[in-house]
Amino acid sequence: MPELPEVETIVRGLEQRLAGRRFRQVTLNRADLRTPLPTGLKAKLEGKRIERVSRRAKYILIHCAGDAVLLAHLGMSGRIVISEANEKRLRQKHDHVVFTFDDGAVLAFNDARRFGMIDYVAAAQLPNHKLLRHLGLEPLGHEFNGANLAKRLAGKNCSIKAALLDQRVIAGLGNIYASEALYWANISPRRRAGTVLGARADALAAAIRKTLERAIAAGGSSLRDYVQASGELGYFQHHWAVYGKEGEKCPRCDCHRGIKRIVQNARSTFYCAKYQR
Repeated sequence: MPELPEVETIVRGLEQRLAGRRFRQVTLNRADLRTPLPTGLKAKLEGKRIERVSRRAKYILIHCAGDAVLLAHLGMSGRIVISEANEKRLRQKHDHVVFTFDDGAVLAFNDARRFGMIDYVAAAQLPNHKLLRHLGLEPLGHEFNGANLAKRLAGKNCSIKAALLDQRVIAGLGNIYASEALYWANISPRRRAGTVLGARADALAAAIRKTLERAIAAGGSSLRDYVQASGELGYFQHHWAVYGKEGEKCPRCDCHRGIKRIVQNARSTFYCAKYQR
């Protein structure tokens, strides 16, 4: 599943390309994805101007004139890819929704497994949307710091890794970047979440932000299905310190082949047992 850096990379590409454009045509090749497509979506969108594109957690928000928002999630295998007017793009097997804009550009929502979703929401209702209202801190937001992170972790008896994947604590952080951030913060993924306070929480908040920013700068991590809106791959997988590195040497200590893999809450965690405490 694309994580926050991948979604943020897509959002920045869409914002650059689509802000100010109008939906000329909306083609619905099926009636549902993970959930049914909104009733009357084609009529609601055609002719509308896109004001801006933003993100909340792993959700893509396309803000339209008239205070309406097209809300999208890529699920496990979804892709959003733009083709320019002068590019010939044949319809792909899993192009479920296709948007054509006033300048001739085409955006396809392609999802082989159909775990993605699209909704159409009034902007005023967005904070209370059932998929968004329980989300936690935005790790790239102004309010994300050690003190606020510690408040969210206080009293939690689960592992810090499990807490980081709880979307009610931090919105959008996924398995890869949780492992990487814990490594750079020198914190064991096994540590009880409620003990990450003070200097530890400060270090972890800083590591999360830095890890995500580095990943975004590299265009995200391309595993299986993910591509940027332009169709390009991301490259951050070449800069992972521990994720997927079981049995390799830790980059920061003399553990030799010390990177370990454990399973927490049915997800793989990678860490250095000597360096991370």
